[in-house]
Amino acid sequence: MRTSSTRQTNTTKTVNEIKMTFSANRLLIIILLFIMLGFGLLSFSQGSMDFEPLIFGLIVSALFVLIYVMMKGIFHDFDRPLFLTTVFLLGLGLLTQYRMNPKNAKSQLFMLCIGVVLMFLCMGTIKFDNIMRKLTVPIIIGSLAIMAALLVVGKESGGAKNWIIIGGRSFQPSEFVKIAVVFVLAHYLDKRTKLKKLLVPLSFAMAIVFLLIVEKDLGAAMLIALTTLIVYFAATGNLGITLAGLFAGALGGIASYKLFSHVRLRVEVWQNPWATYDSSGYQIVQGLIAIASGGLFGAGLGLGSAKIIPAYHTDYIFAVICEEFGIIAGVLLIAFYIVFIIRGFLIALNARNRFLMLFALGCTTLITLQSFIIIGGVIKLIPLTGITLPYISYGGSSMIACMIISGFLQGIAADSKKYRAEAEGKA
Repeated sequence: MRTSSTRQTNTTKTVNEIKMTFSANRLLIIILLFIMLGFGLLSFSQGSMDFEPLIFGLIVSALFVLIYVMMKGIFHDFDRPLFLTTVFLLGLGLLTQYRMNPKNAKSQLFMLCIGVVLMFLCMGTIKFDNIMRKLTVPIIIGSLAIMAALLVVGKESGGAKNWIIIGGRSFQPSEFVKIAVVFVLAHYLDKRTKLKKLLVPLSFAMAIVFLLIVEKDLGAAMLIALTTLIVYFAATGNLGITLAGLFAGALGGIASYKLFSHVRLRVEVWQNPWATYDSSGYQIVQGLIAIASGGLFGAGLGLGSAKIIPAYHTDYIFAVICEEFGIIAGVLLIAFYIVFIIRGFLIALNARNRFLMLFALGCTTLITLQSFIIIGGVIKLIPLTGITLPYISYGGSSMIACMIISGFLQGIAADSKKYRAEAEGKA
């Protein structure tokens, strides 16, 4: 009787897996058709046929298909909704970047390929989480060392001294350090909940935030500080300490406003960008005009004038998308991020152990905060901070870091499903 019941359960699971795979295949085809249609339109944007955009679109589509096939073959239990959401974001990002500047899109595709390799490596390391955790101390030391080194050798950009040049390419170490902070927090919060036993991870996080503030990278500092508080509260449930941390963060924000002139300028511009339209308020005003001029359905791919915005390919890529695809597309883009966030939190809830749960939670929180902080800044809901829109904005460091986060989340998802299947088999 038990054998018959087990067979019936296994048959049901197999049927559900087939349905899920079939649905994922169809959705992937729809996403790829959208990408190719976009590049097809760009091929005729100059009035005559240009095969280069089509070829680039085919390369991008082939890369996504290859990733999908490899993930099905190596990590059968990966999270398909999360993967499809990521593919859409990446595809939209590359399409928009190519429309604005083909050279940037080609560079972004190259960095994406590096990110894909690292994604697979990260997926494979999850099952060795006990070995990974032995690297916690070297990760702490290395993160502090590289952030401190930026004070001496860092290159300044946009008022923040947060870049380092390696082999002729600029990299932003804070993109990777934020993942290191989440890893360290997950490791120490795994079995410790009392504040006095968490001095090492919290001191590490505060030291990173302090160094970022000194380097005037306030966007990354706010992102890491908020992520630390959320992960800490999720692990301990200590509302008092969490509120105290938020209060300390608010005081830090006030202090930054008093100490740094570029912070005061950003707040003043946020309050009334029209007053300084010819100078510091120009970018915010042009971003708002771009969103408004697109209307509900957009001006059309290649028909917008978003290049007027200085940071059209980085901070203001959301405004570019709204102008050319419409406000409806902007809302749908936010919906895709929400799907990504929901899948990330579900992966955290179903993780095999507490460490992986907190790590997945922290990684998802990073994407959540980063997405809505930059979108909020572009639509003038909050003062603009210099961070990128995940998977879409131009930037090699951001792209690689996002793919690493995807790798860890997908690895935890596949690991948890395999663990549950093995446990049910033994039962």
